[in-house]
Amino acid sequence: MRVVSLLPAATEIVAALGAMGQLVGVSHECDFPPGVRSLPRVTGTSVDPALPSGAIDRAMAEAKRTGTSPITVDLKLVAHLRPDVLIGQSVCEVCAVGEVELARVVAALMPTPWVVTLHAHTLEGVFADIGKIGEALELRDEAEELVDGLRYRLRRIGRAAGGRSGRPPPRVLVLEWLDPPYVAGHWVPELVTLAGGEDVGGTAGERSRARPWGELLALAPDLVVVALCGFDVERARSELANVADADARSLLAGGRGGRGGRGGRGHRTELIDGNAYTSRPGPRLVEAAELLSRLMIR
Repeated sequence: MRVVSLLPAATEIVAALGAMGQLVGVSHECDFPPGVRSLPRVTGTSVDPALPSGAIDRAMAEAKRTGTSPITVDLKLVAHLRPDVLIGQSVCEVCAVGEVELARVVAALMPTPWVVTLHAHTLEGVFADIGKIGEALELRDEAEELVDGLRYRLRRIGRAAGGRSGRPPPRVLVLEWLDPPYVAGHWVPELVTLAGGEDVGGTAGERSRARPWGELLALAPDLVVVALCGFDVERARSELANVADADARSLLAGGRGGRGGRGGRGHRTELIDGNAYTSRPGPRLVEAAELLSRLMIR
């Protein structure tokens, strides 16, 4: 079976099912597991990812205003690869090929591949999407085994968090973008809860949304987690250094000099690889929960 994946999460799911050998093409953002980096890239982007986050946000807004997609698809290459299964998504038009572009691609392919559209906003949705891919690849048992293993690991994280006593759960704010500031939504608040925290900014199952710095500072988090969508830790550190807003600097500086934290006792700011762990609705969300759990007991 020949599989083309148009998003990193799908690529990771296919690999976790033991079917990496069936992948014949992936998106320009697919980088895990490392073996997929040598596969043909069937997508590209008109937005330079090296731009500052504010410039990227403005470019994405302009693309939305003009009705143009920031993600391009090499139709000739996809047709040449002759996929039996094409995996896309309908969660975000910014990070990957959206529904409209996906429909255009499928209409141009002969014969028409089996299209799997991922649409997870919660952990249960992620598990359901794993089942969809398993069904398409005729790997139903493998998908069920993978989901069972992920659920088991999440239960262990939850039990460990529940065993901590003597302190209220830390108030946690997870930021997935800094210019403008976006609070992480979708599955991230669930991960925070499983890890033993109280997410004070996002709501499980709802989209990530922009909120003013002053409003975020007033939430008085004990822990601010910077997990930028599509960026690793080094890039997040660079973005953090360029934040100029006074409320933002007070919130992100951490320590007892900041105005965050209950009772004025200060707070911490930590960085994690949002590109690898929190942005992709796939198997490594469990590792994200493990990372968050460790941060909460420091």
